[in-house]
Amino acid sequence: MADERADVEPAGRNVAGEAPATEPKAVTDDTTVHDDVELERTIGLVGGLAIGIGTMIGAGIFVFPGLAAANAGLAATLSFAIGGVIALLVALPTSELATAMPRSGGGYYFISRGMGTAYGAIVGLGLWLGLMFASAFYLVGLGHYASAVFAELGVALPVSPVIGIGLLFGAGLTALSIGGTENTASLQNAVVGILLVVLTAFLSYGVLDAVGVFGGESVPETFFARGYFPVLTTAALVFTSYLGFAQVATVAGEIKRPGRNLPLAMVGSVVVVTVFYVVTIFVATSAFGAERLGQFGETAMVEVAREFLGVPGAIAILGAGLLATFSSANASILSASRAVYALSRDALLPRKASEVNLRYGTPHVALLSAGGPILVLVATGQVELLAEVASFLHLIMYGLMCVALIVLRRRDPPWYAPSYRVPGYPVVPAAGALASFGLIAFMQPASIGVGIVVMAGSYLWYRYYAGDVDLKGDI
Repeated sequence: MADERADVEPAGRNVAGEAPATEPKAVTDDTTVHDDVELERTIGLVGGLAIGIGTMIGAGIFVFPGLAAANAGLAATLSFAIGGVIALLVALPTSELATAMPRSGGGYYFISRGMGTAYGAIVGLGLWLGLMFASAFYLVGLGHYASAVFAELGVALPVSPVIGIGLLFGAGLTALSIGGTENTASLQNAVVGILLVVLTAFLSYGVLDAVGVFGGESVPETFFARGYFPVLTTAALVFTSYLGFAQVATVAGEIKRPGRNLPLAMVGSVVVVTVFYVVTIFVATSAFGAERLGQFGETAMVEVAREFLGVPGAIAILGAGLLATFSSANASILSASRAVYALSRDALLPRKASEVNLRYGTPHVALLSAGGPILVLVATGQVELLAEVASFLHLIMYGLMCVALIVLRRRDPPWYAPSYRVPGYPVVPAAGALASFGLIAFMQPASIGVGIVVMAGSYLWYRYYAGDVDLKGDI
């Protein structure tokens, strides 16, 4: 294995994405694994916002309202607000790191350069696996909505199509991503645009109904009817809804004008989706009350729409739910593959995984390395476990990114020259780290256990495969 890595240098030599000074070492006529070859910058501000919003808007609105209401009642609105505040505390430091190191790999790249290879390996492999858990969660949610579409149309199926549909779309989205990042970004832009229009119209109607403009004014139940502790446990569960802003950083190597577009895309997407989440829970609990809403499970919003607008409303939200879970899975698969690509470029995974298809400009091996395991996870159908494990692994990464920012500010290496600097330093990154690590304490023991096993396995892989690689400060 040492021979395989002997001629591999860490990525990040060509910041502007210019053509390499030397000819790439071709593997075939259509692929290359040359370390100076960068992925093309094809994603603009709208595309970055679409990745962030499109990833986050799905689970928070279309999968979690019923589950969150069952756990925390009306106070689930506060759970989503807490998640949004933590995400914002992390998005600001991440924006600074991303403008200093606009490279594919996101949190892995920042932490490995700021804190060393061992931390980077644990986070990078954990990010890859965490995004796969998140992608599987979104695909299972998509299957639930597709199953509800069949039920709404009166089509009786001999078996539940939830898992089968999730597997089908997982394979299809992986193939689409291999065909070109521009294809994926264009599809994401269109899906998110339609989704936001539908949701804005629906939630506006729901708010007006809740305050009595249409029909009778809803009387909200006691806010903390289920106590205070469930607010935090629910915040830990629904934090999966806020993973999208970091996925923008994961594809930073493909963002145009990263110094401007990365901070706007990350912070903007967090603010937009937090508002949508809080309004959604308010509208949903006003329609049914938390107890009844919790009985509807993953498709609770369909019943809310049916209550407001009848069958047309239910069909509209079913369509929006399909779009939302589709866009979340689409962005997550793309980001998971970039984590694999960055790890391979740094010799923490086999060199083959950073192979780029020159015809499409995509890391096709990395995409297959992400898409394949995602299908296995989809087959389990474990919605809440998948969500919390993804949250656990991302919260570890978020906390360490905030620490990495403080470390880099203190060391002040000559290469660290971000075009955006986080306001309120060092309070904001310190608060982001404490909040990220603190939220883990409110997760289910099974989720924490799976997450710890993943981290331990990542460290053992690093010791076995790449213990001699030193990336600290290498840009």
